[in-house]
Amino acid sequence: MEAILNFLPYVGWVLLAIMILVFIHELGHFLFAKLFKMRVDKFSVGFPPKVVGATVGETEYVLGLTPLGGYVKIAGMVDESMDTEELAAEPQPWEYRSKPVWQRILVITGGVLFNLILAAVIFSSLTILYGKSYIPAVGALTVTTESVAYDMGLRTGDHITAVNGKPVDALEGLGSIQELLLADPLIIDVERGSSVLRFEGPSDIMTQLNTGGGSFGIQFDPAVVGIVAPDSPAERAGLAPGDRITALGDSSVVFFSDLPPALQATDGADFALRFVRPDSVTAQASAAFVRLPDSLQAVGSTAYEIVMAGEESLGQYAIGISQILEIKKYGFFASIGQGVSETFLQTRLVASSLKRIFVGQDDFRQNIGGPVMIAKVTKEAADLGAAYFWNIVAMLSITLAIINILPIPALDGGHLVFLIYEGIARREPSLKIRMALQQVGMLVLLAFMVFVIFNDLIKL
Repeated sequence: MEAILNFLPYVGWVLLAIMILVFIHELGHFLFAKLFKMRVDKFSVGFPPKVVGATVGETEYVLGLTPLGGYVKIAGMVDESMDTEELAAEPQPWEYRSKPVWQRILVITGGVLFNLILAAVIFSSLTILYGKSYIPAVGALTVTTESVAYDMGLRTGDHITAVNGKPVDALEGLGSIQELLLADPLIIDVERGSSVLRFEGPSDIMTQLNTGGGSFGIQFDPAVVGIVAPDSPAERAGLAPGDRITALGDSSVVFFSDLPPALQATDGADFALRFVRPDSVTAQASAAFVRLPDSLQAVGSTAYEIVMAGEESLGQYAIGISQILEIKKYGFFASIGQGVSETFLQTRLVASSLKRIFVGQDDFRQNIGGPVMIAKVTKEAADLGAAYFWNIVAMLSITLAIINILPIPALDGGHLVFLIYEGIARREPSLKIRMALQQVGMLVLLAFMVFVIFNDLIKL
């Protein structure tokens, strides 16, 4: 019983995401059908049994109990219902089958188009509200052992100069992991001391990421103060955003990730904190600051030392600083451009991922997720906040669009193949062939759904 209660929040969030995606997808089919004056008999979000419904005009609007999809029933169209009764009569002007091929193509692809539009709207809205945040590419790199990056040959302290031939300063930090995945092969150029080195990523990088927890294993991690919390030890000591910490107690500090273990090692006792303050930082030096010898100065900065202590909270010591984080703000139209660009990038990523899987470059089982994994990821995103939840909805919307356009009978892509054939051959495929392929397609989809659910449970 406890396990069921713990799982309910996952169900709630994933149902919300699915209902949004299904509604938008079916709305695309519905609006294009209406645009071309086709009669729409039913608009359903969810499959039978029916929970509630109402007829407005010629269309019945239904909410189904099974929230794994939806459908728009258009007069004169052979769809998942396998209903061919009205096809025995002559085509009527309001029927799907009486319309030109190009109109039917727009109706069939309307769901996919609306899913991509939804993703672009979400990404644009998130950019308007939050901007784009990233850790700037300053200083050396942190490389996690037992990671894809480490296996490639990258090491902590390397300075990345280019990724896939693109200078790193043009990537706003290192850019996203998606940009890394789109390269085949992935090429990273680094400076290590006086040497310039080039490393190539593995051909099955997606599989290695999924089996390794999803982390590529590198980050820019400068020990630079980004935010100083009010009334914290750091604020009282006089630290300011832009200060670069070089030592804490007996521990030298190169990366921000060096700070927590060094701070815990003090066990709450006073310690000496050394840092370098750039001349561009206008904060006043505290009377407690001790200016260090000129040999420790960096160009255009001054080195200081101060004695302070951390404060304990939940068994951990902290001084009240956060890592440097850049947030790039965009205007309304620039945000829309960013949203469209992000949609294009993510669409390329999903399509590239599917290609890698189907050609055997990456492991099928490790890289396919079903309803259980979707529920897990959606709940985790919702726990982090609205921005993370809507980002996942946008990603799922793109994935739904790509999956639906695959040339599989019973999916939109299967209908599209029939229409392309009709446009080229100037005649429809026989009804018998279409019905047989629809049934095969449904069986394939059901078998695939059973497989991915079982695979999800094994991976969990």
